[in-house]
Amino acid sequence: MSVLDDISKAGMAEFQEKLRLQHETSMHKELEKLLTTAKGAEQEVGLGFGARVPGACLWIQGGCFGGISKKDFEGFKNLFHRFLQVKGPSVKWDKIHKPPEDLIHPYDKIKAQGLPDSVAASLNKLVVVKLNGGLGTSMGCKGPKSVISVRNENTFLDLTVHQIEHLNKTFNVDVPLVLMNSFNTDEDTKKILQKYTHHRVHIHTFNQSRYPRINKESLLPVAKDLGMHGDHADAWYPPGHGDIYASFYNSGLLDQLIAAGKEYIFVSNIDNLGATVDLFILNHLMTQPKDKRCEFIMEVTDKTRADVKGGTLIQYDDKLRLLEIAQVPKAHVDEFKSVTKFKIFNTNNLWISLAAIKRLHEQNTMDMEIIVNPKTLDGGLNVIQLETAVGAAIKAFDNALGVNVPRSRFLPVKTSSDLLLVMSNLYSLDAGSLTMSKKREFPSTPHVKLGSSFTKVHDFLTRFESIPDMLELDHLTVSGDVTFGKNVSLKGTVIIIANHGDRIDIPAGAVLENKIVSGNLRILDH
Repeated sequence: MSVLDDISKAGMAEFQEKLRLQHETSMHKELEKLLTTAKGAEQEVGLGFGARVPGACLWIQGGCFGGISKKDFEGFKNLFHRFLQVKGPSVKWDKIHKPPEDLIHPYDKIKAQGLPDSVAASLNKLVVVKLNGGLGTSMGCKGPKSVISVRNENTFLDLTVHQIEHLNKTFNVDVPLVLMNSFNTDEDTKKILQKYTHHRVHIHTFNQSRYPRINKESLLPVAKDLGMHGDHADAWYPPGHGDIYASFYNSGLLDQLIAAGKEYIFVSNIDNLGATVDLFILNHLMTQPKDKRCEFIMEVTDKTRADVKGGTLIQYDDKLRLLEIAQVPKAHVDEFKSVTKFKIFNTNNLWISLAAIKRLHEQNTMDMEIIVNPKTLDGGLNVIQLETAVGAAIKAFDNALGVNVPRSRFLPVKTSSDLLLVMSNLYSLDAGSLTMSKKREFPSTPHVKLGSSFTKVHDFLTRFESIPDMLELDHLTVSGDVTFGKNVSLKGTVIIIANHGDRIDIPAGAVLENKIVSGNLRILDH
């Protein structure tokens, strides 16, 4: 029986290998077909060779066709090859260990070390990189998310530029800003950047790769040509922020910055308003012993029940490693979400050595786990897109560390509920940076949950005549057709629920403290 089993297993393995080779061969053929459509794409968008339009490059010498380069295709082939090789979860649960204490440094201890007389030398070796590939569609906005106004008419991008300009002026240094755009955001971002011409910040951009979405059933590209117009737009996707390493290298900007004497990048999501340059972490990074020079710092913070799905740092095969929920075997998902076993999560604020990125990319040793992201296109077609996460490369870098930072360094604006918090008097704005108001007795952020009527930024803004006073708020839930008058004050726990067909107008000057408001309340102009 065991011999038959072995034969059966061997036969299945051979079958699987043939199937894998067939999928890979078919994919390569389809990609070659797509490349042959470059000229057609050129004719359709009305460009001659040599013309250069953002997002529609068709120059041959650089190996770029219809906004996609041969390097993009090579990168996609490698990712697809690895995807076909993967069998089962990428981690063995019994090999997962809590990180040793000496690899997760508490921020308070780092801050207690103080700063040298001059931080200029360290700052002059730093580059700030913001991940700017996302659109504002989830908040009902067109164009890049980074141009949504979040505070006093300032956009995410405005605040970032103000922060870095303030650093450059205060310390008389040159910290450049680099934006990693996607084909979705590049053209609009470049137009907007013109307004910062006279600011004391050197701004560079590069584009992350453009990969073809894959039909879930056939495992072939959905795209029929390289065009990005009309019905073809949703055939392509930017492959997650793990693509930063290859795209940064391929752009030539990495080498340019190394030649200019830059040593580290501080990478973060552009919608994380807590991700500012921290001089204490920078100094800690720069003062590590030469034989233990740290190539990668991941900022982590204590997990709350709201963060149970966030990636966490673990010790695995004697290396620090990022563990995402998608990698966890189903039997252990509840354990992963536990706040007791996994107490910290990744903020995606990362400090990374430029020389190490160059070395690891050239050695092709950044083995980032593949995230398979299923999507359904408007026509109902099920597709998958293969992505990687920037933090997943931590295991490839030497002497990597985690730094357990205060929650204030993780202030993402993903929803209108987040937007209400950062627009309120809970925070004060200074030189582009938001800090918790000293008037708030507790440093914790209130829990805010706004209903679907507030999802789009435009609708959100029309429902508030002014942003309420929230200094003493602990919890706010709003559901249904609700509006707020001027100078409303919210304290403690406030729940406002307008049932279907009802409307609640909170009157100007109202003070709601530990109140539940429901039913119907209309206030009409007389």
